Amino acid sequence: MKFDEIQIRVRYGETDQMGVVYHGNYALYLEMGRIEWLRKIGVSYKEMEENGIMLPVVSMSLNFKKSAGYDDVINVKTQLKKAPTVKIEFDYIITNEKGEVLTTANTVLVFIDKRTNKPTRPPQYILKALENL
Repeated sequence: MKFDEIQIRVRYGETDQMGVVYHGNYALYLEMGRIEWLRKIGVSYKEMEENGIMLPVVSMSLNFKKSAGYDDVINVKTQLKKAPTVKIEFDYIITNEKGEVLTTANTVLVFIDKRTNKPTRPPQYILKALENL
């Protein structure tokens, strides 16, 4: 399925005392990749929430291979794993400027109806946007 790639320059505040990106910051990098992936297919996360659909993460796994440090430019490649149902799943590969794999990851999110706070199918406009991939 379609993928998207973004670049991020690691900021000093994202590193720990060892000078490498603190592991908790990878969740933010994945979110940035996911939001841009949705934006590129014409789906605004903000508008989705304004229309009553929330998309919380229910599962996240990361596999660290190499470290990223301050001022490194990393690439976050985000790919939809399969067509969404009530859940939507993404795979990620984070590389450095040399193309070396730093981290692989996966997230699973669930479409939640804001009014009922219960899982729901994806909105039709998302399914329509995915038809064009």
